[in-house]
Amino acid sequence: MKTQRYQIDMCSGGLAGKILLFALPLAASSLLQLLFNAADVVVVGKFVGKEALAAVGSNTALINLLISLFVGLSVGTNVTIARDMGANQPDAVRRGVHTSVCLSLLSGAALTVVGVGLAPQLLRWMDSPDDVIGLASLYLRIYFLGMPATMAYNFGSAVLRAQGDTRRPLYYLFTAGVANVAMNLFFVLAMNLGVAGVGLATAISQYISAGLVLRCLMKEQGAMHLDLRQLRIDPAVVKRILQVGLPAGFQGAVFSLSNVVIQATVNSFGSTMMSGAAASQNIEGFVYAVMNTFYQAALTFTGQNYGAGKCDRVDKVAVYCQLYAIATGLILGNLVFHFGHDLIAIYVQPGPEQEAIIQAGLIRMARVGRLYAICGVMDTMVGSLRGLGYSVVPMVGSLVGSCLLRLVWVYTIFPLYPTPETLFNSYPITWIITGAFQIGVYLFVRKRAFARVAPTEKPHLAVEGHHPSAEE
Repeated sequence: MKTQRYQIDMCSGGLAGKILLFALPLAASSLLQLLFNAADVVVVGKFVGKEALAAVGSNTALINLLISLFVGLSVGTNVTIARDMGANQPDAVRRGVHTSVCLSLLSGAALTVVGVGLAPQLLRWMDSPDDVIGLASLYLRIYFLGMPATMAYNFGSAVLRAQGDTRRPLYYLFTAGVANVAMNLFFVLAMNLGVAGVGLATAISQYISAGLVLRCLMKEQGAMHLDLRQLRIDPAVVKRILQVGLPAGFQGAVFSLSNVVIQATVNSFGSTMMSGAAASQNIEGFVYAVMNTFYQAALTFTGQNYGAGKCDRVDKVAVYCQLYAIATGLILGNLVFHFGHDLIAIYVQPGPEQEAIIQAGLIRMARVGRLYAICGVMDTMVGSLRGLGYSVVPMVGSLVGSCLLRLVWVYTIFPLYPTPETLFNSYPITWIITGAFQIGVYLFVRKRAFARVAPTEKPHLAVEGHHPSAEE
């Protein structure tokens, strides 16, 4: 397939510059996506009040829990199509595109039903305070009305990233982000809709970004072209997507579950700590979003080069992505902590409780935001493993190393020292354990993976638990 204007040739030439060329627009896209929620949090924190800030901010962990499984499937889409492109299999790419878009719409519809129907009960399970649960339920229900669009955008962007195109998703998110901010201010200040207004603005903006990315695919030429009349589920493609995406999604869901447990524990400290932690988490999210682009780069560059049988480049991809992720986490994580007081103040309504909320946020930021580089090591290594087709092993390692140990911490160490500081210390400790495990796994499985691949084979079939037969 001919390299087009928005594509990156990942299988030849220097890697360091191309990884940055891939990652920088993706980082900007991730930051814009976070601005959807940040705009909600800032507007309600400044113009509605503390309870509204807690209601919107505390929903993050629950939203991530509900959508993680399906977002994980988009990882499977990225790896599947990237490998097929690297192996020069246009028919397989075409089937992957149509199956992925169809899968995204079905996933979004299912999430809408669950999110709208179960919102109050889910928040009660998280021990949301009585002064927050009503507003939180309202925001959550409106937010999940936009789930079909959220899934369509994520899967569509994964398809474009498979060919190295991270610029057009950035353009589409910028358009939707501007619309989101404008609608936030209009619905809250002019229409006085409060939490409902920011939820409505976010949902509408998600449909704008989804519409733009689907329109882009419909205008593509060749194997990447989307024809809505050909939308269907191809069982063989779904199987390949699930082999990588299902473990990734399950891992994300369980990670989010552990974060929900921690959020429930944060809730027990009251709305001041909830507000501070929500603001800090939102700020830290910008650091994580930039750092996580190198996970995406490792995933896509590894998938294409492994698909092309160029295993020498796979190791180089892993090294470059790790170095970039560590540098990003160290620099940005410490910068946000240094300016943490002023940054958190942006989210908080002036008044007698402002300083208490800021100090509560700084407790979390000191123990999570400053040490995000460790999380970057863990995630980027997982990207390399998934690009090779190994998704189950890193999933198990992450579940035990981070999720299970984090839950053990909450129910054993935390009761002995029941302070916010003890609670947030669980993050860096579990990142260190999990990161060390993932590095060990990569060093062990790379030889096995490389031995299965030669440039003349069809390595896109050589995923974990599936070996090419003579017939294939």
